[in-house]
Amino acid sequence: MTGTAPTLSVRNLAKRYGEATVFAHVSLEVATGEFVAIVGESGVGKSTLLNCLAGLDTWDEGSVELCGQDLSALGDDQRALLRRRSVGFVFQAFHVLPHLDVAQNIALPLMLLQQRDEARVEKMLGAVGLQGLGTRLPQQLSGGQLQRVAIARALIHKPALLLADEPTGNLDPATAQKVMDVLLAQTREHGASLVLVTHSEAAAARADRVLLLTSEGVTTKR
Repeated sequence: MTGTAPTLSVRNLAKRYGEATVFAHVSLEVATGEFVAIVGESGVGKSTLLNCLAGLDTWDEGSVELCGQDLSALGDDQRALLRRRSVGFVFQAFHVLPHLDVAQNIALPLMLLQQRDEARVEKMLGAVGLQGLGTRLPQQLSGGQLQRVAIARALIHKPALLLADEPTGNLDPATAQKVMDVLLAQTREHGASLVLVTHSEAAAARADRVLLLTSEGVTTKR
């Protein structure tokens, strides 16, 4: 990972709502292929920080560079295109579309990029342990299976950065471990950088680095 530009570079980031500071002085880098977990108390702005990293939310001070591009220098359309090409998301609540079958849900990022690759969708189904389930609707799947759909969808377009917000928060411990196994295996295989927000000590323990977010910035916990 040395010698290459970081996938993500954050400098002195601050976010406020009126007079209230959510966080400030946040600086971090995420190297190519690195897995960084972000932990912190509830309400400290971990999800807000993830949204800033993707350019989905605005900030008040500092800079975010994604794949060498300063998000502040991009217009809304340019940010959206960069996000579409270079970022994958996994959320706690899955966010699959109920009227689309499993294969169609996984293929969504490719459709947004005006690409079609049924063979790749089938390969991803197998990679996350959902082979043969492509024609099922989301309501026919378990929570663990739905999160596997979300992981496959997040990686189908080979993003440089994967952002995961409490991806095991709705799952029992055994299922959570299996989902983390799939998430890490697929992230490593695709060479993506992973930033994971989590309350789970078990999930954070598997990261290359663990950062603690407070209102005053980030510190290295491990």
